[in-house]
Amino acid sequence: MNSDLKAGFDWRLVRSFLAALDRGSLLGASRTLHASQPTVGRHIAELESQLGVVLFERTGRGLVPTATALQLADAARGMEAGALQLARTLSGVQSQTAGTVRITASAPVAVQLLPPVLAAMRQVLPDIQIELVSSNQVSNLLRREADIAVRMVRPDQSSLIARKIGDVSLGAYAHRSYLARRGPLRKVTDLLQHELIGSDSDPAILQGFAAMGYPVAREAFALRSDDLIVQWQAVRAGLGIGFIADYLARADADVVRVLPGLLKIPTLPMWLAVHREIRGSQRIRSVFDHLAEALPHLI
Repeated sequence: MNSDLKAGFDWRLVRSFLAALDRGSLLGASRTLHASQPTVGRHIAELESQLGVVLFERTGRGLVPTATALQLADAARGMEAGALQLARTLSGVQSQTAGTVRITASAPVAVQLLPPVLAAMRQVLPDIQIELVSSNQVSNLLRREADIAVRMVRPDQSSLIARKIGDVSLGAYAHRSYLARRGPLRKVTDLLQHELIGSDSDPAILQGFAAMGYPVAREAFALRSDDLIVQWQAVRAGLGIGFIADYLARADADVVRVLPGLLKIPTLPMWLAVHREIRGSQRIRSVFDHLAEALPHLI
C-alpha cells in the first residue's frame, strides 16, 4: 500500500469512488454528491494514486470499473456504512444540546454581565433556553436547583467542579452630583467623613477598614443593604460613596472612582461551578464553556 495512504486517508475520495461506481459516470456522481465533475474526477485520480491501482477505464460511454474496483467495493461500502453511523451518532449528540440550562449568579453578575453574554450565546446555541436565578447560595447546585453557578467564592464541596475565570476589581465610587455637593476626597481617612454605602450583614467592608487601621462601626454607613444592586443604585442616586465592582461602575459615566491609586481594595475571584455528575451533559457543558470564554473579557 502506498505510504501516502498510511499517512492519512480522506473519506471524500471513497464517497466519490462509490458514487462513480453506482452512477457509471463523473456527471452522475457529481449530481449525487452535489459536487463538480472535475472535483469527482480529481478525487478518483487521487484515490488511484494512493492505492497504486486503476479503478476505472475511461470510455466514451462513461466509467467502466476494473476488477480491482469491484473487489474494493464491498470494503468501501463498509466504510460508508460506518461513516453514516458516525454521522447519526454525532447528530444524536448534537440534539442533546436542546433544552434548558439553569444558571445562578449574584445580582450584579445577573443584571450587568450575563445579559449580553447570553444574547451572544443565543446566536450559537439557539436550541438552549436559559433560566437565570439571582442568588448567592452555592447550595443551589448541591440541591440540583441550578446547573451552573457564577460565584465570587470557590465552592469547597467535593461534589462540585469549579473553574476560576478571572478576578473582579473593585473601587470606591460616587456620583458626580454627590462629589459636587460634598467636595473631593484627597486621602483615605477622608472616607470617614463622608456618607458611606455598605452591606447590612456582610462584614467585608468593615473588615477592610479595620485592616487599614481604621476601625469603623456599621453605624458609619448611611445606607446598609445586602443587595448589591440596591447599593449600586444608591451610588447612582448620589446618596454617598459605595464600594462597587469596576465592571458595574463602567455602566454609568457620571459615577467616578474616588481616591484612585490611594485606596487599594483586594480583588474578588470569579468562579464557574457545576455539579460533578451533570458536567458530562453536552447541553450544560456547551453553556459552561461559553461562559468561561466570554466572562473573563468583561471583568
